[in-house]
Amino acid sequence: MIIGGGVHGLATAYYLAKNHGITNVAVLDKGYLGGGGSGRNTAILRSNYLTPEGVRFYDRSMQLYEHLAADLNFNVMFSRRGHLTLAHNDSSLRTMRWRAEVNKQQGVDSDVIDPNEIAKLVPYLETSPNTRYPILGALYHPPGGIIRHDAVVWGYARGADANGVHLHQNTEVTGIDVADGRVTGVRTRRGRIATGAVVNCTAGWSTIISDMAGVSMPVTTSPLQAAVTEPVRPFLDTVVVSGTLHVYVSQTDRGELVFGASVDPFTSYSMRGSLEFVEGLAGHVLELMPALSKMRLLRQWAGLCDMTPDYSPIMGPTEVDGFYVDVGWGTYGFKAGPVSGEAMAECVATKRTPEIIAAFPLSRFDAGELVGEKGAAAVGH
Repeated sequence: MIIGGGVHGLATAYYLAKNHGITNVAVLDKGYLGGGGSGRNTAILRSNYLTPEGVRFYDRSMQLYEHLAADLNFNVMFSRRGHLTLAHNDSSLRTMRWRAEVNKQQGVDSDVIDPNEIAKLVPYLETSPNTRYPILGALYHPPGGIIRHDAVVWGYARGADANGVHLHQNTEVTGIDVADGRVTGVRTRRGRIATGAVVNCTAGWSTIISDMAGVSMPVTTSPLQAAVTEPVRPFLDTVVVSGTLHVYVSQTDRGELVFGASVDPFTSYSMRGSLEFVEGLAGHVLELMPALSKMRLLRQWAGLCDMTPDYSPIMGPTEVDGFYVDVGWGTYGFKAGPVSGEAMAECVATKRTPEIIAAFPLSRFDAGELVGEKGAAAVGH
């Protein structure tokens, strides 16, 4: 039983069927497939993280994404653009160099480049030293890019369905039955389902589901807003991120500019947009690219992020036998969808924790063995 019909839940179901021959699997979602974070993110892919554990993990996901269209026989519109993380001060530049060295040690293509090279990659970027936050350099990650998030969800759903997995939309989970420390079933608004294994893949609602099984997690939920402009002739070939200015931007194949920022500074389950966000976002974007001042914003939206203390996920079994979690993804979960599904499927099928997710157990918070990824979590949180 998999709770959550986003990319993580559907990928887990798909790989359970494809890699392990387990097809008596049901995916439950209280809304529609891809209606949560999988359909609300800005669809940026990268693997230039800070810790060796994180780099290995996300690089495997990038490898799966590269061949995903062929594996699923479904065009997921992967577009390799290159990824720039800007440094506006000495400490940020030092962190970029640190990340670059860790990336290189793990075989990931990343390097620190200077403002002249940045200007060649993104001519519209303001690289003058006379700005409020001058650009001192950037971490350049050529394998990074964007993808069509809806297509990834549809592709995995189609593949899981073709392999015999049952997909249940509009099926809200209301409770999880546990007897003698083991999962025995799931209660939904459409009836009870007997099962000996439950995988929680619910992103922003992860603590609500885990509480139903009696598993407490150090996770807080906050909204994350994004926005998109009218389409214009393609001019931005690279994904641009600025942690100091709390903004990242990319251009879609249709020409829209997609913007994101840091999570809202409060915990909430609200997914409403705010004027304060748009005003702050616009100001920071124009500091980076003043030429965009005449562009019109089309719409804005929000999704929910389940944030952990060390900005890394919580994956694997819990103290309740048969209850697994794939949660705590914060603002960086979509790019990890394929590797998470592959690893969680192996974990459930073999009842052993794969090495690639061994650093992300729930028990690490009690043991003090945190995986500090805050320095690589896209924008400053």
